[in-house]
Amino acid sequence: MLFRSVIAQAEAATDTLRQARNALSAVIFGQEAILDHTLTTILAGGHALIVGVPGLAKTKLVETMGTVLGLAEQRIQFTPDLMPSDILGSEVMEETPDRRRAFRFLKGPVFAQLLMADEINRASPRTQSALLQAMQEYHVTISGTRYDLPRPFHVLATQNPIEQEGTYPLPEAQLDRFLMKVLIGYPSESAEKSMLMSMHALGARSARPAEVIRAVVSPRQLLQARALTFEVQVDEAVIEYVLRLVRKSRSHAQLSLGCSPRAAVMLLQAAKALAVLRGRTFVSPEEVQGVFL
Repeated sequence: MLFRSVIAQAEAATDTLRQARNALSAVIFGQEAILDHTLTTILAGGHALIVGVPGLAKTKLVETMGTVLGLAEQRIQFTPDLMPSDILGSEVMEETPDRRRAFRFLKGPVFAQLLMADEINRASPRTQSALLQAMQEYHVTISGTRYDLPRPFHVLATQNPIEQEGTYPLPEAQLDRFLMKVLIGYPSESAEKSMLMSMHALGARSARPAEVIRAVVSPRQLLQARALTFEVQVDEAVIEYVLRLVRKSRSHAQLSLGCSPRAAVMLLQAAKALAVLRGRTFVSPEEVQGVFL
């Protein structure tokens, strides 16, 4: 009976996620693999670094993702003069009605369910590090006080791979907080033609996803689908396959640094998420291969 219940929940989750993917495809053309990778990242409870040249709809992808999944979103445009307080928030001195003075914490844009860190490598390493605790522990500490972030919480950061003047390379500790690095390339000719036809038909509205599509998934449904990933069956042979992959990466001649134990754990979790996205109740080697690179 329990197995049947899991199957029924998996079917319902797959149907919901399929609707979300179809809604995303109505705005983001010819990037099916990118949509799968980004949805898998969110379903696995992780964060994604989206890398591509200008004009490939990186920002629109994140905005549309927030709309379709019904997540409260915030956007931060990373610049060299951005300060950690611009991300986390700051304390201000206020005077109470009885003329006492006290500090009050004003929450920054990090207190969102979906945070878009646009061109994250344009901010200084000090500012980038302001996201470390939030991305790993899902809370921030200001003046010794802990503030929990909303649930779910995801960071989708964008980066331009060709324009490096005035940028700062992301530290390894920062990169390790991202579950996936999603590389966006140019769409196919047919997909690009469909995009042009759609934009012509929709007019100016096509540049504003919120006016074209609506939320098809609620945060509650997203958390339920995520909980389902922990029920996905994994055979010991698949676990051994994951183990061989990550251990081989540590001795690969072309890699200066292989997968960490945390990477092994999250690789398996991402494979489970992809299985749910594909409507499966078990993980096969194909799911591992689908997220490993």
